[in-house]
Amino acid sequence: MRIQVVHCHPLVTSYNHALYQAIVETLRKNGHDVVATDLYREGFHPAMTERERETYMQETYDRSAVAGYTETLKSVDGLILCFPHWWFSMPAVLKGWVDRVWGPGIAFDYDPKDNHLEPALRNIKLFGVVTSYGSPWWIVNLFAGNAGKNVLMRGMKPLCAKDVRSFYLAHYDMDHSTPQSRAAFLEKVKGRVARL
Repeated sequence: MRIQVVHCHPLVTSYNHALYQAIVETLRKNGHDVVATDLYREGFHPAMTERERETYMQETYDRSAVAGYTETLKSVDGLILCFPHWWFSMPAVLKGWVDRVWGPGIAFDYDPKDNHLEPALRNIKLFGVVTSYGSPWWIVNLFAGNAGKNVLMRGMKPLCAKDVRSFYLAHYDMDHSTPQSRAAFLEKVKGRVARL
């Protein structure tokens, strides 16, 4: 499979970056064609431009500033996002990638006659998420409602192929993680990715 791995963390010394490297290495070792996308190292600008917003819900959405990213998204069979949750949400740079790259004519087609969206990423047959939260599972899920996961699995995943395979792996309570908990989660991630 041709799989894009999108990573978003400012520090290459972070645990999240180690997860990203492990995903990429495991995929390559297993014969996949990997498009490694490190948004911070690539200097991705998350802010939508004035022209992009003006044309967003039109057939003429101006995606010229992110054309390389949209071409990649339309060319892959799978997508794995690797990032930390901050304030129960994805980092701003990743949110900007979603806002600008997952636009009309790319991730969905918009019908102005009846205001409905038609999924347009039918090429993506694998949608995976590897993430972390500072808070424990019960705070993220029971107290805060895990809005970040809902955006990914209920908002983005349905724009992919109808029979898309998916996984969601999260290390909770990173604020109290240990070398053992981090090592165990890293092995869990490598094991899941190795089965693709």
